Amino acid sequence: MKTIVLKIGGSLIKDSHNIVDYLAKCIQISEFRVVVVPGGGPFADAVRRHSDKLSNDSAHWMAVLAMDQYGIYLSDRGVSTVEDIDQIAGGLSIMLPSKLLWQKDPLPHSWDVTSDTIAAWFASQLEAKLIKATDVDGIFINNKLVEKINAKHLFDMETCMDPKLPMFLLSEGIDCVIVNGRYPKRVLGAIEDDTFIGTTVIGTE
Repeated sequence: MKTIVLKIGGSLIKDSHNIVDYLAKCIQISEFRVVVVPGGGPFADAVRRHSDKLSNDSAHWMAVLAMDQYGIYLSDRGVSTVEDIDQIAGGLSIMLPSKLLWQKDPLPHSWDVTSDTIAAWFASQLEAKLIKATDVDGIFINNKLVEKINAKHLFDMETCMDPKLPMFLLSEGIDCVIVNGRYPKRVLGAIEDDTFIGTTVIGTE
């Protein structure tokens, strides 16, 4: 069974229930196990607004708990939540990441390391395909959508990815597909390796 880690960004919160509903209907349990890693969304934004009064450690863990909050929001339509890799079954589920991250503490405590890199860490643990659903079509260079780009070319470029994700992709040998989650069919196309509009960031070369 093919495993997919799907990061649903906080920028999609208004569309997120539609995305989850669509995927829950379309994904066959026998074919895929798709685990959603939520962004932090407005819950993490609240932490960020007060982060000047917090240590990096406290801000990190509060932001991780914000991902749990978004995950519970996403699960409101009846999709199961999981807190450990061993709990992931076929079909669609939503990861509440705080428990496992607290146990493993695998990443630096910095605003440069956001839910993007956390999702990539889960993909590395699961040897899974990584898809990032956000509110743009992908990565643009000179106002043109790039279909494929090596992660090493993104080190000093401001994109829709968090600053540390390209280096993490290369260090772990992971690719990341970026799609516009406002079009759930594109997300499904990326899951099923079908034709889709988006950018593939290559970390395997």
